[in-house]
Parts: sequence; structure tokens; C-alpha cells
Amino acid sequence: MRAFAIILLSLFTCSAFSQDAGLDLPKIVPLLPGDTPEIIAEKAATVKPSPRQAAWQELEVTCFLHFGINTFTNREWGRKEEDPALFNPVLLDARQWAKAAKLAGAKLMIIVARHHDGFCLWPSAFTDYSVKSSPWQKGKGDVVAEVAAACREEGLKMGIYLSPWDMHSSLYGTDDYNTYYKNQLRELLSNYGEISEVWFDGACGEGPNGKRQAYDWPGFYSLVRELQPGAVIAITGPDVRWVGNESGDGNETEWSVVQDSTGLRWYPSEVDVSIRPGWFYHPSEDSLVKTPEQLVDIYYKSVGRNSVLLLNIPPDTRGLISDHDIRSLRGMRAILDSTFSINLAEKAIKKPLKGLPEGSAAYDLLKKRTFDRLMLKENFREGQKVSAFSLEAFVDGRWKEVCQGTTIGYKRLLRFDPVTARYVRLKILRSRGKTEISGFGLYLSPVVH
Repeated sequence: MRAFAIILLSLFTCSAFSQDAGLDLPKIVPLLPGDTPEIIAEKAATVKPSPRQAAWQELEVTCFLHFGINTFTNREWGRKEEDPALFNPVLLDARQWAKAAKLAGAKLMIIVARHHDGFCLWPSAFTDYSVKSSPWQKGKGDVVAEVAAACREEGLKMGIYLSPWDMHSSLYGTDDYNTYYKNQLRELLSNYGEISEVWFDGACGEGPNGKRQAYDWPGFYSLVRELQPGAVIAITGPDVRWVGNESGDGNETEWSVVQDSTGLRWYPSEVDVSIRPGWFYHPSEDSLVKTPEQLVDIYYKSVGRNSVLLLNIPPDTRGLISDHDIRSLRGMRAILDSTFSINLAEKAIKKPLKGLPEGSAAYDLLKKRTFDRLMLKENFREGQKVSAFSLEAFVDGRWKEVCQGTTIGYKRLLRFDPVTARYVRLKILRSRGKTEISGFGLYLSPVVH
């Protein structure tokens, strides 16, 4: 997706995050030299998300919109000399994008306001290399404004990606570039209403002068906190981290509490993937769009593993999401709606299980039910505690283990072969202190013929 894209977080967080206490960073629980693993686990159980982090986690699915000059050159990576006259999405309809995002279950759209090539999708006052130099809407258009309006109309939140790398700007590689970048960031954070996520990566290549840039990350963060205090700062930022791949696969064991040289802090994961092989639209990939079944599998491996799914859906040269993508998204939505519309445990009678950590419980489903999906939630706003659990069903006169897992966090989804039973029990096998299970669901997936 992006060369030099992600700075190693373990290196980055040890420096930039601790430089300025005025940046409203997530709370850090310090560790002492003599802390044992048991003490560290106890401390980790006390770490909680900030309100902005908790609100972001509850979005579950967000969408990326890679769109720009690359869309019209049919490239993944632009070049600094691309002609703005190429940009002319005559049918652009950001409301159609928003409707497509909602098919995926997304509650937020992140627009790539400027990719590494430097072409701006809004009429920036600080460069002419933007939509104002294109024929689209006779140079009077503003894609970012279109997205902001569509988000408001469709009830979605909005996010911004402004590439830190600008291969077009002559300032790149000089001290003045950080001022230029902050000026453009200020435009985006001031003129388009509420922004809920600012997505930074560590993209750092060469500018026209052959130099690389030393980024003023604390200055960038400070500006976000000043202008959009409710926004999470993601990936190369203090609020949200990258899971480490672009395949849509989250980790089987996913702790939202992480440890670095400063101590323990809440740092939840985002899993990104594109609905197509590339991140920008390419006609040759129309036959390679991920199927509904592939997208559902990604949902289980991201949202179902205590992460937020960031799904890229790139508009085409018309300025529309392709029908190929829409069909897959609609199919994905049909499968998920069919699976999770009825919680077979919703009216179950619950009784605590003695001799096991809190949260363990037996459930009477009132009659025999057939199910093949388990959903669990912790009250993650009070911390993440569970490190191992299992589900058992009473079948043929004995208890049979149906599935087992490690962490839960905000949400855990497990798939297994269909089981028919009236009685089930959830066992919390290991936990970092008192556990509060806030969600328990059993579901039956649709039969695929």
C-alpha cells in the first residue's frame, strides 16, 4: 500500500509519545524494575481506554476511500509531475460512497485527502496542485467537502488521511515543510465539521530535492488535539495502533493494553485491508474483488478478534464505487444480518458457576437450540481481563467442549460446527482480576448451498 509506510511502533512510542504531557495522551501506568509478571498483569487490568478510544472501538467497521490522481493514471503510486487536468470524476457522488460504506456496516469513512504524490482533493490555499487546477467542476470542486456532506446526511462519522510524504512539494526535506504540512492539516481539521479519526502513517520518501523529512509529530498531534479533541490519532499516533498487516487478519490473542519503555497503556488495534488487490481503483481488478464470503471471514478475523476493521473501498474514474464492489458488500451484509439477527441466548436463564473466575456462568436456553457462532463481550471500558475461556454444551448426557479462546476485550466471535443443546456454560479459565462479561450470544449462520 505505501512504501516506508509504518515506522516501527516500538521505537516510535518510546520517544514521541513521552515528549509532551500537554498532548492529552492516553494514561500510562508505570512499571517498576522489580515488577514480576504477576504484578504487571495486575497493573494491566487497571488500564482503561480514554473516552475517544472507547467510542472508536465501538464503531467496529470503518472505511478507507483511496481516490485521487492515481485513480486516473491507473497507478498505485503517483508521481510528482502528474497533470491535474487528468482529474475529472464527472459523476462523483460521495453519497453513493457513504451508502456503500453502510453496506459494509461501517460507521466512519476516512478520505485520502492527499496521497504521497501531493495532489490535494480540496482547494488548499497553500498549493495549486489540487482539484482547483483540474477541470472537475471547473476548478470549483472540493471532494473533502462532498465527503463531509455525505457523512452528515448518512449518519456517518468522518476521518482524514493526509500523507506526511509529499513528493511534489519543493519544501519537502526542509524545516519549512512541517509548517506547510500543519497549515494543510489545519485546513482539513477546521473547515469540514467534526473529524473523528486522523490517520497518520510513517510514509517518508524523497522530495523533489532528493531529501527526506524529519516530521514534527508532537506538533501534528498538538494541532489535532487543539482543533478536533474528540478525534483518535491512529497508526503513527498515540490512540490507535496498526495490527501489522494489510490482509484483514487480526491476532488470535489481542490485548488492547500494551507495554513499552514508558509503561502500560491502552493502545487498541486497527486492521486494514482493501476490497481489491490494490488500494486505488484499477479496471483490471474488477474480477478480483473479494467475495462476500471472503469479506465475512475478514470480519470474524478483525472485529471478532477485538480489533476495528478498516476496509478500503476505492471509487473509480467516474467518482463512483464500482458495481462489482457493491455486489460483494451487499452479499457480505446479507450473510452477517442473517447470522446475527437472532441471539438464541437472549432470553436464557443465567446462573453463576462456582469455583471459577467471575463471569463464568451456566445458561438454560429454555429449549434445545442449534448454533454455530459464539459472541462474547467484556465491559472493556473498565479494562480488559480475560486471558482464556471455553464454551461447553450439554450433549447426549455429558458436557462437551464446543470452542475455546484466549482474549475477549470489546468483542470476540468464534465459529464452530453446529451444536444442538439446551444447556451451555461459559468458563472463564484465566483472568486478570474481576471479570465482567457484558455480552453473550449464540447464533446460527445461514446454510450455504
